[in-house]
Amino acid sequence: MSSSTGRHRRTRTFTLVTAVAVAAGAGGAWLGLAPDDASAAGTVVVSNTADLEKAVANASAGTLIQVRGGTYQPTATLKSTANGTSAARIQLVAYGSEKVKIDGSKLPSGSWLAGIYGDYWTVANITFQNSPAQGFVATSSVGGIFKNLVTANNGDSGFTLRGDGTTGNLVQNLDSHGNYDAANHGQNADGIAVKFGSGSGNKITGARLFNNADDGLDLWQFATPVTIEHTWAFGNGKNRWNDAAFEGNGNGFKLGGGGASAAHVVNNNAAWDNTLHGFTENSNPGAIILNRNTAYANKESGFYFAAGKARLARNLAVANGTGLAKLGTATVSAANNWDSGVGTPAFKSTDAASVYGARQANGALPATTFLTTGSTTIGSTMN
Repeated sequence: MSSSTGRHRRTRTFTLVTAVAVAAGAGGAWLGLAPDDASAAGTVVVSNTADLEKAVANASAGTLIQVRGGTYQPTATLKSTANGTSAARIQLVAYGSEKVKIDGSKLPSGSWLAGIYGDYWTVANITFQNSPAQGFVATSSVGGIFKNLVTANNGDSGFTLRGDGTTGNLVQNLDSHGNYDAANHGQNADGIAVKFGSGSGNKITGARLFNNADDGLDLWQFATPVTIEHTWAFGNGKNRWNDAAFEGNGNGFKLGGGGASAAHVVNNNAAWDNTLHGFTENSNPGAIILNRNTAYANKESGFYFAAGKARLARNLAVANGTGLAKLGTATVSAANNWDSGVGTPAFKSTDAASVYGARQANGALPATTFLTTGSTTIGSTMN
């Protein structure tokens, strides 16, 4: 989608007006909205669900939607086909440091919670939870920035990028957990899915993908390389929902499948306690690059690359159920701890409690010694 085509309907504009009361013994501040002041053209501050729905539906290039703290329960998918531009992004963000939850509990069965079909969106500091289906979906997005989001307890994958023309998107510091598709007995609900599409320059960094029904990360039928770094995938594929017909896979990082060939770049990540493999090509024949990743205590292989042309270097696998790594004849493997003459450094800690802690002030993963070794040559640095 081109950001320069099409005419956009402008939102009604608002100015945020702040006044400070200084009565003796009782100071305070109030926030009000004054309409149609050109000094804040394109800015909308919302504090109720109806206004949020309207603001998203009417957004256009340059719109800034600031969402006040609280829980919002839309009755239809929050949806926009509007394009921003690189110089006039569309922004949907929490107001200041306030905590915003957009909750799908009132949506019709099968509905997504949010669906963006436009370019140059910034979505930041918001939780998308309890959707009947996907939590947040961006389709054929160009230049999207999706930062400091939580997608939790949705009825399909928490966060999804999909479609051809999915280009130059950044997903940073995502927490995606507890997603489960009851209708499919857990077959589809991943932490993050980049699926059914193509487009260059997409990057995932700083994510925590845990306790999802299917996989932590899934790149099924995405035909162009995706970069994944400084991301943790753990506890995926376990039947936490007492589903007698449960079918979740449980890979930490599923790096392909469905016939697509893509040389994804996978650097400095960690996968542990997943019910299938830590890292797997999933039949992707492309020359996937994996460097300095750690796979620990996954039920099957730490690294499963049996059919493609993956290139693995300086990776660390410890205590995985069916072996450190299963590699095919076309795989290139060097300086990994299963290679001849390469030692296995000791972990400073195997207590994972700290990985669930609060993120750092800048949104980065919590500081931890879990699965760290102090090595400068092998395995994830866990940051």
